Amino acid sequence: MTESVGIHVEGVHFGYPGRPVLRGVDMTVRPGELTALIGLNGCGKSTLLRLAAGLLRPDEGRVLLGGDDLVRLSRRATARRVALLHQSAPGVLGMTVRQLVRQGRYAARGPLGMLREGDDPVVRRALRDVGVEQWAERDVDALSGGERQRVRLAMALAQDTRVLLLDEPTTYLDLHHQLDVLQTVVRLRQERGLTVVMVLHDLAHAARFAERIVALRDGLVVADGTPKRVVTPGLLAEVLKVAGRVGEDPEGGWPVCYPDHPIAALEYENQIH
Repeated sequence: MTESVGIHVEGVHFGYPGRPVLRGVDMTVRPGELTALIGLNGCGKSTLLRLAAGLLRPDEGRVLLGGDDLVRLSRRATARRVALLHQSAPGVLGMTVRQLVRQGRYAARGPLGMLREGDDPVVRRALRDVGVEQWAERDVDALSGGERQRVRLAMALAQDTRVLLLDEPTTYLDLHHQLDVLQTVVRLRQERGLTVVMVLHDLAHAARFAERIVALRDGLVVADGTPKRVVTPGLLAEVLKVAGRVGEDPEGGWPVCYPDHPIAALEYENQIH
């Protein structure tokens, strides 16, 4: 098995005209680690993920992948090292599961290679590992939301990278399919030795499935550590603007959140002063 690859984000600033998004982010994801990014909408989670995938370039600072500065790598070279499962994807009308998963081989095979019929072993393994091999000839648009998400995960795996980035992989899924996708990611990370970073809205899922949680607020990292250390009533208030309590799962030992009510702006100001 190829050695896992780590990610190092160093002093990264990024923004759009008149709208700063990240304001000096430092984060290190160790090789083989499963990290969850949490925070309110607009705090910079998805932007940080796109920077780690090489789709955006920092205004200041740098992002290192296995020791290499992404700014110095071509888009295709980066795609051979890191795969990003976007939050949403365009429609795939008339495309079969096999055809969609084969799109993940673009970085390795190039445009001419993509024109050749047939799969390579990497595609077959991706279909098998995610459990969608039996759907290979079905149209993607005929699948349920949960089934399509598993197929998109197989497409990301078909890039055959050591780093997997997931932007809200459970969005729009019911609880059954949320757990199915997350448990699949955990299993694949262990089997393939992947480094995984995923943006999650559900703190309960982050606390249960991630080894480490990085919390962002207003473009800054405000908490970074294991779920047991990071998930506290203070985190709920400071990062998610929710008043609540934190307990412990009696079987698994991970933190369990009991949110009570949203914190109004004035109440939040009174809590921090």
